[in-house]
Amino acid sequence: MSKNLVIVESPAKAKTIASYLGKDFVVKSSFGHVRDLPKKGMSVDIEHNFAPLYEVSPDKTKLVRELKAAAKKAEVVWLATDEDREGEAIAWHLSEVLGLKADQTRRIVFHEITKPAIENAVKTPRKLDIKLVDAQQARRILDRIVGYELSPVLWKKSETGLSAGRVQSVAVKVNSRA
Repeated sequence: MSKNLVIVESPAKAKTIASYLGKDFVVKSSFGHVRDLPKKGMSVDIEHNFAPLYEVSPDKTKLVRELKAAAKKAEVVWLATDEDREGEAIAWHLSEVLGLKADQTRRIVFHEITKPAIENAVKTPRKLDIKLVDAQQARRILDRIVGYELSPVLWKKSETGLSAGRVQSVAVKVNSRA
């Protein structure tokens, strides 16, 4: 049984970080996001505060089972995803999907993969930044709503398969009217 489970986004990072942390740490990768809005349908409950309806990605179900098993064996789970809004959201989704308890979970970030940076991150954990999580969710929900409504219009006017679901596209359209 390992005292510590560290979850990073990238398998390449996992190997390097494991070599820095030693035998009391098991380092695993989430391979990015473990859940998202389903590919089919709106998956956003517009009637209830735009609540997203997430699902574990079909290609990640086995990985999630493995991470849950590892988390149950660990005393502390360290979420070491990137510090941007996507990384923060990945950490939050992991916490939710794995059923992690707040008192057994640590959020760490580092800006370089060096032994001193990793060791310093472990010494200075923080909580999940819900504002970053909310920012990523807002962008993702807007992407879905706009894409779900506008993409079929694009397909009629242009070619099938194009997606209008990027918030940046929406912002450009709104700005062009100003």
